[in-house]
Amino acid sequence: MTQTSATPAKAAATPAMTANPLLQPWQTPFETPPFGDIQPAHFEPAFEKAFAAHDAEVAAIKADAAEPTFENTIVALERSGKLLSKVSAVFYNLVGANSTPELLEIESRVALDQARHWNPIMMDARLFARIASLRQNAAKLNLTPEQARLLERTYTHFHRAGAGLDETAKARMAEINERLAHLSTTFSHNLLADEQAWTLELGEGDLAGLPESFIAAAKAASDERGQPGKMLVTLSRSSVEPFLQSSSRRDLREKVYKAFIARGDNGNANDNSAAILEILKLREETAKLLGYPSFAAYSLEDSMAKTPQNVRALLEGVWKPARARALKDRDALQALIAEEGGNFKLAAWDWRYYAEKLRQRRANFDDSAIKPYLALDCMIDAAFDVAHRLFGLTFNERKDIPVWHPDVRVWEVKDAAGNHKALFYGDYFARPSKRSGAWMTSLRDQQKLDGDVAPLVINVLNCAKGAEGQPTLLSPDDARTLFHEFGHGLHGMLSNVVYPSLSGTSVFTDFVELPSQLYEHWQEQPQVLQTFARHYQTNQPLPDDLLRRFLAARKFNQGFATVEFVSSALLDLEFHSQPAASITDVHAFERKELEKIGMPAEIAMRHRPQQFGHIFSGDHYAAGYYSYMWSEVMDADAFGAFEEARDIFDPSVAKRLHDDIYSSGGSRDPEEAYVAFRGRKPEPDALLRRRGLLDAPEAA
Repeated sequence: MTQTSATPAKAAATPAMTANPLLQPWQTPFETPPFGDIQPAHFEPAFEKAFAAHDAEVAAIKADAAEPTFENTIVALERSGKLLSKVSAVFYNLVGANSTPELLEIESRVALDQARHWNPIMMDARLFARIASLRQNAAKLNLTPEQARLLERTYTHFHRAGAGLDETAKARMAEINERLAHLSTTFSHNLLADEQAWTLELGEGDLAGLPESFIAAAKAASDERGQPGKMLVTLSRSSVEPFLQSSSRRDLREKVYKAFIARGDNGNANDNSAAILEILKLREETAKLLGYPSFAAYSLEDSMAKTPQNVRALLEGVWKPARARALKDRDALQALIAEEGGNFKLAAWDWRYYAEKLRQRRANFDDSAIKPYLALDCMIDAAFDVAHRLFGLTFNERKDIPVWHPDVRVWEVKDAAGNHKALFYGDYFARPSKRSGAWMTSLRDQQKLDGDVAPLVINVLNCAKGAEGQPTLLSPDDARTLFHEFGHGLHGMLSNVVYPSLSGTSVFTDFVELPSQLYEHWQEQPQVLQTFARHYQTNQPLPDDLLRRFLAARKFNQGFATVEFVSSALLDLEFHSQPAASITDVHAFERKELEKIGMPAEIAMRHRPQQFGHIFSGDHYAAGYYSYMWSEVMDADAFGAFEEARDIFDPSVAKRLHDDIYSSGGSRDPEEAYVAFRGRKPEPDALLRRRGLLDAPEAA
């Protein structure tokens, strides 16, 4: 079952709907979406048709006079909504990766339609009674482990959606869901609008310190915005962070930094502060309707962490050594400024610039030295090769698959026996029509309920594109992000389950990052870099000395990186733990919480509230941003299995990784899956060791 609202079925289709490509069988290779034929005007008629079809399918399940069975209830729900899944996947991929003003307007309406469609389904008493009856008698149903898991997850989803509430509470829940759908869509639109509206044009006198790769990317960004011949800094992270790291113009660093952290917080029509306050109040009301003291308690019950107390313990345990390391580094950066004759106090827009200088001094390494060896195509090949050596997959580029933008590439994925496994779409470059960040999604999920359905998996990144005719060069962070998202992609591509609701990444939020973060480890392995990190001009491999210096520098500045993440995760937790009525001013709450934890003034959170799309552009990561760190405990420990085998491609470890983690989707409890792979629960100290924080002393 795929999620989406109750609209009455309409009469016969109009000629326009009949010609709608979203409503026709796709006569394309692997039945992929014919993006060239799909226009914005097709979506709302397609959604209308899909909602009506789904309503009819669910009505038939409820009307079945036979006693509830797994087949006539749970499996029937799994088979329902196929058209809705198909239309939604295409629509939301375009909204995220290649939006237009028209698509964004449609999204505002469709978000409300989705809520109105799903509310009556997920709160239906008759449907829930059938599911609850099956759950109560599960021991007598002779279910497979996957079927038992599906039954339990289906019951949980309906229960947490309010299916067990009285009618008054259900009506209020429906109102809340509709309002939250509007607010989360507005939040993401505001953020995108602020990001699109701001650029900084660089003149010839503004280039001091900037490497050629950044200048080429600034020119490409200008071309993308229809301003050829200029050089633009944009508010994409892939533009901002290298500028702050390299530019010796302190005044411009300040300007770029302040614009970046002010996205969604400019007091204009795109300001997200009011939306945040209302979202928090509505989420808290939802939690209390369902009997929970806070939204954090509600959200975390359905996770590996289980409680806000467990999350807080993890974050605070990492915060103390990270803050201590960051403060020690801050003092070293301030000393470096003084040594160079500066008479100013280190500010947040200075940190990356002077940290890079300090890294050059301490580790004799800087990103600009290795970027010529990290061409995008080479790193894609590296990610593919690792997947081949671990899991036997092969990747062959296809030029006959329709795509949504000329930059998108597609590969056919085959297993070790040469059988078709998936299609993999890569959309790597930043552009104004794409929301910021990086993510994995799908156009179709793997399942075997009615035949063997192969997935269509997407990775979206925001790399700064190289100049015309030149390769795109990645920073180490960009290369790591590529491997991270590809790890998510493998979770979707290697999925081997029967039921669509358990496919691929359909797992707890604090488990879903394990396959992606674990895959990052291979990007930093010498035998991978020695093979694929080649100079884009000479094709020479990465020199041994530079490789040693790169590996030695990996733990540098980890205090900063950990502080900017953990502070965001702690703020997310507090937003959703404290009474919403006590939060009347987002800025004041932010200041209070950062003061409480002793946030260094020279470091900004990775996501300030008004741009924190993870938790306010929908609720998937609400009270759940900690998940990256929860998963990092597991991924740091999990890679140890390969290290202990003394082979990062050990076949027996790789098979367990495939069977227990990547292919099982949501078909088993995540802790059980991890223990099956590793033989024990993870050791928490592995995270601190990986970040070089294990022995960091406390600082005042």
